[in-house]
Amino acid sequence: MRHSRSSTTRLSRRQLLSVSGALALTAACGSNTGRGGGAGGGSALDQWYHQYGEAGTEQAVKRYAAAYRKARVNVQWRPGNYDQQTAAALLTNNAPDVFEGGPTLDQIRGGQVADLSDLLTGVRDDFNPAVLAPKTYQGKVYGIPQVIDTQLLYYRRSLLDKAGVRAPRTLDELIDAAKALTTKDVKGLFLGNDGGAGVLGATPLRAAGLEPVTSGGEVGFDDPRAAKTLGKLHRFRADGSLLLGAPTDWSDPSAFIQGLTAMQWTGLWALPQISKALGDDFGVLPFPGDGPRGRPSVPVGAYGAAVSTRSGQIDAAKAYVKWLWVERTDFQEDFALSYGFHIPARISLAKKAARLTEGAAAEAVRFTTDHGYAQPLLWTDKSRTAYQDALSRIITDGADPAAQLRPVIATTKAELKRVRS
Repeated sequence: MRHSRSSTTRLSRRQLLSVSGALALTAACGSNTGRGGGAGGGSALDQWYHQYGEAGTEQAVKRYAAAYRKARVNVQWRPGNYDQQTAAALLTNNAPDVFEGGPTLDQIRGGQVADLSDLLTGVRDDFNPAVLAPKTYQGKVYGIPQVIDTQLLYYRRSLLDKAGVRAPRTLDELIDAAKALTTKDVKGLFLGNDGGAGVLGATPLRAAGLEPVTSGGEVGFDDPRAAKTLGKLHRFRADGSLLLGAPTDWSDPSAFIQGLTAMQWTGLWALPQISKALGDDFGVLPFPGDGPRGRPSVPVGAYGAAVSTRSGQIDAAKAYVKWLWVERTDFQEDFALSYGFHIPARISLAKKAARLTEGAAAEAVRFTTDHGYAQPLLWTDKSRTAYQDALSRIITDGADPAAQLRPVIATTKAELKRVRS
């Protein structure tokens, strides 16, 4: 995703930096931040963005910043492992005033980011709750959503029609469809070159009617349904239905466009490219539900604009964030739809955006509205890593799902206890 930016993101496309490297880079950049006299007479604001892959995005955010009249805003475009860089910087006096971030639960609990709740007075209900929820802790908002990124199942209509296969509405139908669509030249499904563990994340749990963490802060997958659903994911590999070793990974639609796979799990950002190449010969679906209590599942996310408490000008930084991500709806719509393809975080903007009212785009918006979910804030990095490692072994090796999940459940319980202490 542009950033969902959890374990299901496009972070794999970035060059990894060590924490020490991130600190060194932060210090180097911080030695000449240009904080010295903004348009409003005070210090300039430093704003960080991760390096987007969509052409024109960097120029756009710099144009937005230049339009602000109350302060000079220095935009920094940050290549490399942005999340690691930011985490390191927030512990130093070289932290940016404004930055893209989750932010994480530890950053919130550690007092590293400012409470932005007051910026949403009167408009909070206009922000899609699926992306606002993971930026909210104990009723306070710590990040203003910028866009909604989402992932969907794309399918080739002509290939399904030729094979006599209907668009799958359940996980069992998806397994059967992938097998039926596999030929000597085309695989039925592409979930990434690792078989799906990296991109799917908690989506199969949601499909089973479960949660990684409940709204009450408890483990949400200590249930036999979790093992049953996750165990089915190995079937794709066992059946030989999965495309593996594709020239590009799941975030790029090339394998789907080139006919290497009949179905692919990828992002909404790929829709314009797919539409240009295939016309109307494709459709989109949510990840299908599994079992009697299952439900379709659409993972959503994206960075939010956050303010560092290390900033010496928190009020000025908050005023800028409010101007850009609350008041300037024209910039918000431009950011979502002019560079790549994303859904505005504001419900009112998504409803009126012409590019989102027809065809597969309209379906994507509907699925996101009806079935969208974000990784819970209490689903910490340690819990996600343990879960993803287990999921990889289940999908790739056919490891026993119940046995794999037991230590993940224990890790998650310990993490929830830690963050509640």
